[in-house]
Amino acid sequence: AQPNAGAAPKTGRSKKAPEEPAARAPDVDSLGFQAMDRNVPGLSHVILQKLNMKSYEDYKSAMDGRKSGSDFGIRTYFDMFQKMEDTFKFCVECKKLPNALPDPKSLRRCKRCQNVYYCGVACQRANWPLHKKFCKKLKLVALDRLVEWLIFTGDIPFPTDTWTKPARDVKGWEDWFSMQEQLEEKLGAIVAGRYMTLLWANAGKPRPEDTELRESIRRLVTDFHSRPLTIGLGLRLFGIDPLTRPLTVHVVGASHVETLNTRLTDYDELTQMFPGHQGVEMVMVGVDVVDGPIMRPPLTTLAPRGKVYLSSYKGLYHDFWESHVETKLAAPPDLVVGFHPGFHACPDLLAGWLPTLLLLRDYRLPVLFTVYSEQELKASLQILVELEMHIVGYASNPFASLRPEQVYSCPNKPPVYCSSHYIALLGAEAVPGAEELEDDD
Repeated sequence: AQPNAGAAPKTGRSKKAPEEPAARAPDVDSLGFQAMDRNVPGLSHVILQKLNMKSYEDYKSAMDGRKSGSDFGIRTYFDMFQKMEDTFKFCVECKKLPNALPDPKSLRRCKRCQNVYYCGVACQRANWPLHKKFCKKLKLVALDRLVEWLIFTGDIPFPTDTWTKPARDVKGWEDWFSMQEQLEEKLGAIVAGRYMTLLWANAGKPRPEDTELRESIRRLVTDFHSRPLTIGLGLRLFGIDPLTRPLTVHVVGASHVETLNTRLTDYDELTQMFPGHQGVEMVMVGVDVVDGPIMRPPLTTLAPRGKVYLSSYKGLYHDFWESHVETKLAAPPDLVVGFHPGFHACPDLLAGWLPTLLLLRDYRLPVLFTVYSEQELKASLQILVELEMHIVGYASNPFASLRPEQVYSCPNKPPVYCSSHYIALLGAEAVPGAEELEDDD
């Protein structure tokens, strides 16, 4: 299970000068959980400490087999899953961590959801009126958190088929699943597979019914494919046809969320979506891009026909634009996509994003941003309006992930879903009288 499965805030903020003291970000709470705001899943700084790792590159190396598990204190599958679960162990009522209790082992898990912990009966009883509203949904969160490990083993996603319907006729996940031949057989093979057996032999939790496991796999498949399908949706929204010419898509603000353990084939669903396309290059641009197979320079030529080519640039987008796009070391984008940019979260994040937002506006680039919730949607729209950006449209995303995600530091809240809504932008909002002024000039 990927420990940073939630989405951390994307920051385009430049590094502080060495002489400045390291300041704790305003969105880190007392438990060490980082979040865009109170209703968005975060990334626990406790996680890597529990795994005896210093960085996400360390984690990726372990998953890739480049470093032995013993380097991180992980010697068995059971040890790995227990250390992963340790990162979620704190009393959800009083917020105490295990090391703050007289007996660190006194934390007990809710038997219903297998997700939240309590330091004693008193805290569990006090929390139950709130927790009972979310217990069933949090059970799915805990299940998916474990089954997600099968993404690293290669069991998920299952092989997909070329779309038998035009992309415009695929309205959502129900249509997408209907195009997958022998779907139940594919799901059954994963449920009966070696790694699923290993998982539940070592997870320290009872194995769910096969029906529950099948549903979890389906949710995780939507989570995996949500990004390429959302990009395909963006191409359609702006009338950009990949069948007529090679395309370049820039993923701006990319971080470990998009690039940790990313394989060169992870966006190949675009080929299934647009069979016969002329080639698509995906360039991941962000200060937190993780080193890996996609850490290769952007193409200076057209993307290979019928292929989705992944490349990346570790740095700020406006710097990438100046050093690569303006010098023709990289192609200008046909579409720019930002998954959960999070610039609404706090002034520091907005300040970091501002040069990029103004660049996207002034160059009139087609842009698609995704957000987690209606609350985030409203806050983001307000900022974009103030920046006088032309909002083409916004709506619920038909290809939002169906995997529920919790606010880790405060689980008893409605779960959110990756890319639940999108915002489409194109240039600056028209200013009254601007056309007349241009005509006079």
